[in-house]
Amino acid sequence: MKIKVYSTPFCPYCNALKNFLKENKVEFEDINVAEDKIAREEMIKKTERMEVPVIEIDNEIIVGFEKEKISRLLKIEK
Repeated sequence: MKIKVYSTPFCPYCNALKNFLKENKVEFEDINVAEDKIAREEMIKKTERMEVPVIEIDNEIIVGFEKEKISRLLKIEK
């Protein structure tokens, strides 16, 4: 399962999402769209939005820290 998190270092929801994934021992690629212009353009192309965090789980895109949906897709028990 491939997981990408598009985030910025100063976004509290991004940090909450990344902490949630780490606490549940989920490996992910963290992409800083504040610094990486190409990644930012890729994120905008996928979502048509400039909001972070964006999490991509096996090509499924979720904008925002939607804990319930992310938990369901990753099969994380509550």
